[in-house]
Amino acid sequence: MSSRPATGTGKSALAPRYYLDPAVFETERERVFFRTWQYAGHASQLQKAGDYFTFSVLDQSLFCVRDKDTAVRTFYNVCQHRAHELLQGAGNRRSLVCPYHAWTYGLDGRLKRAPNSNSVPGFDAGAICLSEVRTETFCGFIFVNLDPDAEPMQDWFPQAEDELRAFVPDIDRLRPVAWFEVAEACNWKVSVENYSECYHCRLNHPTFANGVVKPETYNVMAQGHCLRHTTECANLDRMTYPIDLTANEHAGDYSSWFLWPGVSFQVYPGNVLNTYVWQPVDVRNVMVGRGWYTVDGVQSDVIDKLAQQDLDSTVAEDVRLVESVQRGLGSMGYTPGPLVLDPNYGVNSEHSVQSLNDWLLAAIESC
Repeated sequence: MSSRPATGTGKSALAPRYYLDPAVFETERERVFFRTWQYAGHASQLQKAGDYFTFSVLDQSLFCVRDKDTAVRTFYNVCQHRAHELLQGAGNRRSLVCPYHAWTYGLDGRLKRAPNSNSVPGFDAGAICLSEVRTETFCGFIFVNLDPDAEPMQDWFPQAEDELRAFVPDIDRLRPVAWFEVAEACNWKVSVENYSECYHCRLNHPTFANGVVKPETYNVMAQGHCLRHTTECANLDRMTYPIDLTANEHAGDYSSWFLWPGVSFQVYPGNVLNTYVWQPVDVRNVMVGRGWYTVDGVQSDVIDKLAQQDLDSTVAEDVRLVESVQRGLGSMGYTPGPLVLDPNYGVNSEHSVQSLNDWLLAAIESC
């Protein structure tokens, strides 16, 4: 029997139970996903006062709404009367009316009226308000944190917003034009770890490794709770879409910013942005959403082709990898191996995976 440690500490891969045990997933629910910054949507979904959309963080239903002062606010999607959900989908409301008993709230979440409440001695509508959630807008993308005491995104992800703005100068004008969701039969961490290292790229991603980046220059470094991917680009003259290299200093560059635990901003040459959002379903399944954006939301054949190429190549290749890993984690013959931590970092190092493990363990072992 191997003497290598089968634990979740040190410099080995995490033990299988971190990917297989429902109890670990339940702990992550409370101590990771309910205490970190989660993607909600894009500010362009809320053009005017009263615009709203619903979304969820695991089993918690929420909605974002633009109030009368044009601020973006987020509330738990539940009436304070007898717990009926307030809203479905997306739309515009002058006020928020519960479909169960018509309790009515303003866009600021305060109760305005409740039928027959004047018959209740001491009923104080002004003391009743929807439960609000911390909300920040990051380069036009809306994030929420269910922990009211969480540090701001700037502290979690230092430099990320400024760097992303430099790589995508028109980011404030971007609008979503395509969104794809791909189900992966694996634990969310398997998928995130796979995304966060390029040790596997040469062997498994020929289109990406030979057509976009120079693998030998690829590196991933931690910045706070952000993993910053950097590389030189290859074959810019043979890209499948036109690139104006004189447009700005990063027109010919690739980079990505993974914001732990589950969002990534990825910039291709030509300042093309796409996003990844990991949404855990249960301990063995995750849904990964991929968004694509253009200036002013103008439809683009280039983006359509890039998105399809991504689905057909990198995405399909990764799904096979992560699902194989998930099956392997259930093998009685598997003992977690040591991570390859090259002191010089670089494409063949797994320092990024070690960072992910450290962040996870720090979160789930916290009191």
